[in-house]
Amino acid sequence: MTVYDIVDVAVAPPKIFEADLVKKVAATVNKDLYTTRLLLAGKIPRIIAHYQTMQEAQSVAYDLRALGLVALVFSDSELHKTFPSSFRAHTLKLGKGEVIFLSRGGESKTMNADDVFLILKGTIQTTPEKETAKTRKELNLAATLLTGGIPIWRKVREKTKDASIQTEDFVRLYDRMSPGPSVEIYQFDFDYSFLGYRLASSSLVNLSKIVMSLRSTFPQAIFDYTLTAPFDDTEVNCRLIYLYHQAVSGFSPLA
Repeated sequence: MTVYDIVDVAVAPPKIFEADLVKKVAATVNKDLYTTRLLLAGKIPRIIAHYQTMQEAQSVAYDLRALGLVALVFSDSELHKTFPSSFRAHTLKLGKGEVIFLSRGGESKTMNADDVFLILKGTIQTTPEKETAKTRKELNLAATLLTGGIPIWRKVREKTKDASIQTEDFVRLYDRMSPGPSVEIYQFDFDYSFLGYRLASSSLVNLSKIVMSLRSTFPQAIFDYTLTAPFDDTEVNCRLIYLYHQAVSGFSPLA
């Protein structure tokens, strides 16, 4: 962490939401009740305060934990750190205690039961561009002049790109060592044919079947589906969810 790095404190939503707790948290982080209530609401951990030093942030986190909350402390640069690109799977093969993921280009990645710490299922919004072709009539000026002014029309084919908002589910698999996902699966970019007779007409149903298979193959992995609606910053929210599970499971210095 650099000298000028901001230190963030995040808290997970309390299991029991009480007015007295909101007041105590507001006093601890020096925020008004309305803002504090919003930050404590929802299903996922949220950053509740920023500090200039790690010591100050750790002190506030200690007080929040004393109130029964799960508090996380990390530098802002750690939260936004860029990790190597994860493996984007296009299909998979289920084995005994392992899954072989295959990319669209034919590369493979094998994950064993001991490799998977967290299975995170969420939803994102994308704006894919769809190319459409339209035909319109246009006056053929040269041909019209040759006919002495009789209008001659010609067909002109134009291609346009339209962007629309699309909601898509995804699944990410994480190991214990890195808050960057090891494998990613996206609802509309996956070949479900390996399901055979279990194949459904809905990609959402097929993705749910894959999740069930992954949970069965990796029974020790934590399963999280709190990102059930599109959020503004998927990467940060996934990172916060990972850090939360890492802390409560005892595999992180943040615990």
